[in-house]
Amino acid sequence: MMQNTQKYFCLLVLIVMLFSSFLLSACVNTKGVTYFNNIPNSILTDSAYSLDPIIQKGDLLSISVTSLSPDVTTIFNAPNTPVTNFNSSNNSLTQPAGYLVSQQGYIDFPMLGSIMAEGLSKSGLKETITKELEDKKLLFDPIVTVRYLNFHVTILGEVNNPGVITIPNEQVTLLEALGMAGDLTIYGKRDNVLLLRKNGSQKLVHRLDLTSEKILTSPYFYLKSNDVVYVQPGKNKLASVSQSRQLLPIIFSGLSLLAIIIDRIWK
Repeated sequence: MMQNTQKYFCLLVLIVMLFSSFLLSACVNTKGVTYFNNIPNSILTDSAYSLDPIIQKGDLLSISVTSLSPDVTTIFNAPNTPVTNFNSSNNSLTQPAGYLVSQQGYIDFPMLGSIMAEGLSKSGLKETITKELEDKKLLFDPIVTVRYLNFHVTILGEVNNPGVITIPNEQVTLLEALGMAGDLTIYGKRDNVLLLRKNGSQKLVHRLDLTSEKILTSPYFYLKSNDVVYVQPGKNKLASVSQSRQLLPIIFSGLSLLAIIIDRIWK
């Protein structure tokens, strides 16, 4: 009986040692994967900048016009209606509705012809169209509404669901966009997130630190259409992959050794 107890005790010690080695190798510093480290209770103020994005080439706009003469305004709203075509295979192809901003920066508006849209905000384009309709006496007191049909951001890198995200309400924060992408993986580098933004003919590159409370008051906290966010993998991912490759042979060797020892103990 005493001999069996010693055998069980030796086996228990070996199992504990094996699991202890696993736990030690899996220790991770959680500070590097935590948002807003040590942020106190406070009231933060957004940076003063316009959330009304600037219209760019390739944008697809919905422009609706209403007035006291609904029959007259019908012609101005026609381009907002999707067009369905049928090909030779009897498959329907629906063309997107709206006004496409050309590579020259113009939109073709009924009765008004080409209007420069690039570089204007939605409110700026609204004022331009309203003034043109009134000056040419086409409508009396028209109400013009401009919306984006292709407001989207792209999230890439160490997130759970990378891809292009369409934003219906035309406003999204960096944190909301990352949430829509399934949040960062455990390997995402939270203190060095890359933001790519097109501003006319220029491309802006900015790095953001999600572990700092300063991100909440940053002018880049609210994303703009066509923004690209790239989450870089941290060194811990490479280390984890490398460590796994190193540990697997050791684990298999340890299990083999444990099997041999158990076999010897029970003989």
